[in-house]
Amino acid sequence: MNETPHSQETPHTLARARTLWDLVARRAALTPDRPVLLQEERVLTFGGLRTRAERVAAGLYGMGVRPGAVVAWQLPTRIESAVLSFALARLGAVQSPVIPFYRDREVGFALRESRAEFFASPGVWRGHDHTEMAARLGAKGVFEAYDDLPDGDPAALPPPPAEGTSVRWIYWTSGTTSDPKGVLHTDRSLIAGGSCLAHALRPTPDDVGSMAFPYAHVAGSDYTVMLLLHGFPAVLFEHFALPGALAEYRRHGVTVAGGSTAFYSMLLAEQRRQPGSKVVPTLRLLAGGGAPKPPELYHAVVREMGVQLTHGYGMTEVPMITMGDPEDTAENLANTEGRPPAGMEVRVVDGEIRLRGEAVCRGYLDPAQTAAAFDADGFLRTGDLGRVTESGHLVLTRRLKDVIIRKGENISAREIEDLLHGHPAVGDVAVIGLPDEVRGELVCAVVEQPPGSAELTLAEVASYLRAAGLSVHKLPERLEVVEALPRNDTLRKVLKYRLRERFSPPSGRP
Repeated sequence: MNETPHSQETPHTLARARTLWDLVARRAALTPDRPVLLQEERVLTFGGLRTRAERVAAGLYGMGVRPGAVVAWQLPTRIESAVLSFALARLGAVQSPVIPFYRDREVGFALRESRAEFFASPGVWRGHDHTEMAARLGAKGVFEAYDDLPDGDPAALPPPPAEGTSVRWIYWTSGTTSDPKGVLHTDRSLIAGGSCLAHALRPTPDDVGSMAFPYAHVAGSDYTVMLLLHGFPAVLFEHFALPGALAEYRRHGVTVAGGSTAFYSMLLAEQRRQPGSKVVPTLRLLAGGGAPKPPELYHAVVREMGVQLTHGYGMTEVPMITMGDPEDTAENLANTEGRPPAGMEVRVVDGEIRLRGEAVCRGYLDPAQTAAAFDADGFLRTGDLGRVTESGHLVLTRRLKDVIIRKGENISAREIEDLLHGHPAVGDVAVIGLPDEVRGELVCAVVEQPPGSAELTLAEVASYLRAAGLSVHKLPERLEVVEALPRNDTLRKVLKYRLRERFSPPSGRP
């Protein structure tokens, strides 16, 4: 039984929900007729979310999905995707969301490592047949869930899960190795992450948010928890592109828009095309994370768009670590990642940021990766270097992990390097991230060629990597051919920092 009567519910009491389904049910009882998800002409209310998710849960149950069953889903940002996810939460299944533009390499790995018993596919989406790919990969229990979702009588359902501390989520992130890592989350860790985000952004029931990023990203659950806690809606974009998306922002009166550095740059570019009027008249706040934010970009957004910009620091393992406060100083908002919320412990050890709190993941599918990731005090080693200022703000300096963050998505440099090492015209290669105002970072391959080889071109590199099965979003956007890669004098390791210094634009500008 809930200890708080529905009429007395607040975001603070809702944040204590035992499970995600408990949170959905409590919000639906509180404001059943208020909208939660908006997409083109469609509107789903909080009450409608609960009702429809229960019927879909019953349909899934009729298909054989049971509490604890592992269900992978690779779906775009649609109302149906959210409904399916909450239906699985109602059942107490273990969900493994997969970014929809991943292909054979990543999807196959996720299916194998998670031992998925079912796989929800969008069918043919943006020219790619996901159902055929699933069959080719030997996926079990494949069903399409783009428009039509399973349906059944909720009376047949078992009781909802009673606790939210069991692992029920497997998210995927690229680490320092070529294969992704399965990050283990609980309902409570996701609720804690969304609560941290909500506390930082201070939304009100009158706000209208937006999801211009993959719902299958951990940010999807993070953002949706914020909607449930504060009772306001968000506009969903299955495919975000400007200027086309502006009509939806204006029609729904979006006040808070979220995304990564690339998102800010795209909106700023649109604003510069019509300097005489606000590109989105109702917009008051841009907020996001997932990629480095140049200070100049913050100042340009505030000056030219007339809105506040708050940027944060998060990762798949901990969706919200720090976030800028809309009422903070311009100096802190431009040059730091904000402050951690209550409940997030930040410790800096030998320059490395380490974290402990309820929003931190339980570890990884691979027990060895879990053992290596946490120190003796239970703090997660982030692999990021930084410092905490006297005011408690976090400043990131660089990453220990060899990961490039392009448009909010982690890209393993080693994965690309391993593939390029098979090219006959590549003697050695180092893949690095270079600062880019639009993408956050761009992918640059620096190649040392064998004597007598014809000089490589970027088009040849892209074609080779495509044929090897690399996802399009990981393809290098820049190629540099050097006589010799810089190395140290002991183990002859490539000194990537020298390559970044050499090829980065002056002052981080493209």
